[in-house]
Amino acid sequence: MSDIDKLQQAEETSANNSNDKNTELNESQQESTAPVEDSNATKEDLENTSEKIETASDNDEVLNEIEESNAEDAEDEGNKDRHTIEVKAYDTMSLEALAIELEKLLKNEKVQAIKSHIDSINAEFKTKFQALLDEKKEDFINEGGNEIDFYYSSPVQKRFKEAYKDYRKKLNDHYQSLEKDLKQNLANKLEIIEELKGLLNLEENINTTYKHFKELQERWRTTGPIPRDKYNNAWNSYHHHVEIFYDFLHLNRDLRDLDFKHNLEKKLLIIERAEELAQDDNVMRAFRELQELHKMWKEELGPVGKEHREAIWERFKIATKIINDKRQVYYQEIDKVYEKNLDVKLEIIAKIDAINTQESNSHSAWQKKIKDIEEQREAFFSAGKVPIKVNESTWAKFKESVRTFNRQKNAFYKDLKKDQYKNLQHKLDLIKIAEDNKDSDDFEVTTSLMKKIQSDWKKIGHVPRKDSDKIWKQFKAACNHYFDKLHASRNAANQEYVEAYNKKNELLSVLKDLKLTGTQEENIAVIKDYINQWKTLGRVPNDKRYIEGKFQKTIDELLSSLKMDKNEAEMIKYQNKLDSINASDDNKNLDNERTFIRKKIDEVKSQINQLENNLQFFTNVKDDNPLVKEVHDNIKSHKEALDLWKIKLQKIKELY
Repeated sequence: MSDIDKLQQAEETSANNSNDKNTELNESQQESTAPVEDSNATKEDLENTSEKIETASDNDEVLNEIEESNAEDAEDEGNKDRHTIEVKAYDTMSLEALAIELEKLLKNEKVQAIKSHIDSINAEFKTKFQALLDEKKEDFINEGGNEIDFYYSSPVQKRFKEAYKDYRKKLNDHYQSLEKDLKQNLANKLEIIEELKGLLNLEENINTTYKHFKELQERWRTTGPIPRDKYNNAWNSYHHHVEIFYDFLHLNRDLRDLDFKHNLEKKLLIIERAEELAQDDNVMRAFRELQELHKMWKEELGPVGKEHREAIWERFKIATKIINDKRQVYYQEIDKVYEKNLDVKLEIIAKIDAINTQESNSHSAWQKKIKDIEEQREAFFSAGKVPIKVNESTWAKFKESVRTFNRQKNAFYKDLKKDQYKNLQHKLDLIKIAEDNKDSDDFEVTTSLMKKIQSDWKKIGHVPRKDSDKIWKQFKAACNHYFDKLHASRNAANQEYVEAYNKKNELLSVLKDLKLTGTQEENIAVIKDYINQWKTLGRVPNDKRYIEGKFQKTIDELLSSLKMDKNEAEMIKYQNKLDSINASDDNKNLDNERTFIRKKIDEVKSQINQLENNLQFFTNVKDDNPLVKEVHDNIKSHKEALDLWKIKLQKIKELY
């Protein structure tokens, strides 16, 4: 026979059992399931009592709530522990923080007491991870990936899944054990009901029967939880037979009055405690304890005398109402906070919509917008809870705003991809040039080429991210290969330049101490010999080029000491200068020198023309006139200088 069948049978046979033993009960008393607190109550009294209780139950929402909560607790008394666990702002936590909180609850709390917490954590984790997943997917597609190939996982997701799997296993084990215990407890309570029914048939002293009755009551109270869907039937059946037994006790009014007195004392204590709780500032704690008081009133205590019944119940209800009214105010304050959170979230959605209307045509502008959207997303998740009635619609608005942004972003980067692939091809062309020339020994030509393609590389825009590092490493390797080879060659040449400098420095020391003691021709020959020696020593490092100037100065001083023809000495010095320029292999310096000589020739010609024009102003003036003579001397001097400049220009042309 099933548990339900047993309950139904208990209810169907209760009246028959009471008739067999208690013929004094009238029909209405036998059928009534309302609490009977006076065995002498009339049918009208019983009906009025039942009506009052039913009316109170129908009209007082808080009493219904307490009844439903106590029925739920009757299935699993361990669930009462859930009230002591702090409910944190899970909606403001990061993915990692949610995983840590799940592990902490699982480690420190009873698995049956954390269901609501775990459900909230799981919902928040799924929402936030899905948002992250959508973002990663969009990035994957933007980088050229195919949507069907997208896959993403993270350590924090794996950590959360393992903890949640552990929770589900522990919860399943708990419910399997609980189901077994619930069935056994139900069987025990049904057995108690049967024993209650049997009390009316016992042929024993009423005191012994009453003692047996009290033992059954204690057994009922200490028997563990039963399935919640069986709770009301079981309790109603039990309460029905308790009432019948109290009616049976009219045979011994002393025992009944004693029990009424005990119940009254206990209920007054309950009322006093409820009235104390009505003054407690911790509203939720007071309401939770109030639920326990109602449970004690209903399940652990029997009826009181009729003269006290309505008064104490009204007093208990008044305290109950005060506590519930304070709880409603508490919820209203929470609702105000939720409404403020709603305003914040709607403002964030409006900001995202405003960002969506902004025109952006560059990668940097879109990166800024992406950063702004990410900040708004974080602010949305941190804004706190909103009223339940608008929670889904607010979340839907937020998701749609973010999706609109993502669609715009995807459209931009899809077009950008086309440009990136063009840029990729341009850079691949430069890589080919670099690799084709990396082993070249023509340093003068190739160095300029390598520098140019490096400059061109910088001017080319972005390429797809998946190719960026690869092609850069390839291009960099080819360029580094060439420039390493160039530097190695220059290092070898630099060593030769250092040796040349050391030798020229030694030769310069010799020249500074040189004493010319021969004839003019011999001294000129000696100077030219030293000049030729200097040429054969080669180039010096760039930072040592100043030694060439010292050499020129020393040669000028030696030539000046010979008192030779000015133009001849000038040409010897100039030839030395040209040899130095030519030895540097720098055509630019030679070009500059040629330009300078031509400029000087033009200047001298212009000066000669000016002087000749000036002579035309001297009419009827003799040639020995000092002014005329000075002009003629200047013209002669300039023409001599002109001839010298022309000789220098010819020397330069010979070098070309």
